[in-house]
Amino acid sequence: MGLNILVVDDSAVMRSIIIKTLKMTGLPLGDIWEAKNGEEGLKLLGEKWIDLALVDIHMPVMDGEEMINHLRDNEQYASLPVIVISSESDPHKIEMIHKKGATFIHKPFKPETLKEVMIAITGVSNEKED
Repeated sequence: MGLNILVVDDSAVMRSIIIKTLKMTGLPLGDIWEAKNGEEGLKLLGEKWIDLALVDIHMPVMDGEEMINHLRDNEQYASLPVIVISSESDPHKIEMIHKKGATFIHKPFKPETLKEVMIAITGVSNEKED
């Protein structure tokens, strides 16, 4: 079974790039859901089984940091793996993201970086066991 992934970014183009990159990783993927802000992302989490969330920080309505706060405050989603994919460059903000248990990838990113981080935080891989 593949990973069900939620991609949360206010840019439709960036969501498309992330999804295309996910498919290039060769990792086993299940359903990929999209949301344009944290509020929509939380709604989808309540409706779908999600194994991993890829979240931008700078979004209208509810930004990624606020969405992560909601996740960490909810027992059901407190341990959901989150990868923040953002152009954020403030070291303090990035440190806060790490303290909330999320991994940070800076935009623009390499497909290999996303794959490595996904393997590291989910344990899922496309490598066959010997």
